[in-house]
Amino acid sequence: MIKSPRGTRDLLPPDTALWNFVEATVRDVFRAYNFHEIRTPVFESTELFARGVGEDTDIVSKEMFTWEDRGRAESDRGQSLTLRPENTAGIVRAYIEHKLWERGLNKFFSIGPMFRRERPQKGRYRQFYQIDAEVIGPAAAGSQSPARDAEILELVATLLDRVGITNWTLELNSVGCPADRAKFNEALRRALAPVVDKMCADCQRRAVTNPLRVFDCKVPADQPIIETLPTITQFLDEACRTHYDEVREILEAVHIPYIENQRLVRGLDYYTRTAFEFTHGALGAQNAILGGGRYDGLSEALGGPAAPGIGFAIGEDRLVLSLMETVSAESVMRKPDVYIAPLGAGMNREAARLARELRRHDLVVELGDESFRLKKSFEAADKIGARYILIVGGDEVAANAFALKHLVSGEQVTVPRAELAQRILQTK
Repeated sequence: MIKSPRGTRDLLPPDTALWNFVEATVRDVFRAYNFHEIRTPVFESTELFARGVGEDTDIVSKEMFTWEDRGRAESDRGQSLTLRPENTAGIVRAYIEHKLWERGLNKFFSIGPMFRRERPQKGRYRQFYQIDAEVIGPAAAGSQSPARDAEILELVATLLDRVGITNWTLELNSVGCPADRAKFNEALRRALAPVVDKMCADCQRRAVTNPLRVFDCKVPADQPIIETLPTITQFLDEACRTHYDEVREILEAVHIPYIENQRLVRGLDYYTRTAFEFTHGALGAQNAILGGGRYDGLSEALGGPAAPGIGFAIGEDRLVLSLMETVSAESVMRKPDVYIAPLGAGMNREAARLARELRRHDLVVELGDESFRLKKSFEAADKIGARYILIVGGDEVAANAFALKHLVSGEQVTVPRAELAQRILQTK
């Protein structure tokens, strides 16, 4: 039997009802904050991620699904393509390519699959789903303001609360500007030199290529060493320190709780200044639901104009997993309002006509078959959780009035055809 590839899985009913609930709620929240949906390709030029995410990151160096295009067109051959491992770089690429600033657009969101060759574990898959939000634009439009950072964080808090995840924790830090990080990296190299040989192989490599990535390490034995290393806050210049202070002041003004985590650096090279994660205890040791931060130089790195930005990516798989602690998929899954039971030859046609009329009123209708005995129709209606069963036989059609039975209370009434929809809607 052919099964789904390792690190992937099928999303099945009733769980998909919970996914749809999350996505509908997310869209409502984004609409309130004036974000607009953008849909980018699921594969991009490999160069986009090498330049945008960073060649020394684990994502680019170890986790991407990359291949060489073998297309028929000569211009395609030899081009390196990659299934997107994240979508910030793709959204910024689209912002540049289509000159979206000329349309006055600067707030975007996307929902879709991403791909990383990771070791599958609880809440982490090789094909996973992300909800991305980005604010990008000229500094003159206020995109560089700490108010944008605070607004993004307030949006996330609102979104999580609205979905039903209330016991989240916001961890906050500033990773400064490139000049700050250059000084910090040099200090890290000096601090790591006498101890790095006692750390894991990844940390030994990172200590040479990009010392900041050492803070991404999750190996328990390395944590005591990491705790002794310098922190980025010691190296922030005055402008970055002021920006960070203002972000925190606004969060306190709108009553968004946070804790400072000076070891939080995020895993991508394009981050500047504000960096954050929202965590949730239901996910265990790998407890991050989402993360993000500011990336003021990403547009220029991709060949675009200066366009400061800030955004976040929610791991939708992990968000749904957290939500399942308190909400069942069945509780948000809409069950059929009515099961139509045609009785006798020629009644399928009449049942289909009734179903079409009722569905026009946004009722969920399930059709039986004229070959079913009445007992089988009742069993089928009960199995799918229908609220009503509507009996359609020759006598009912002739009278243009139908037997409607509530399957929980057992109440049965005869209802004229013109009143059926309203009668069913009354008990929704």
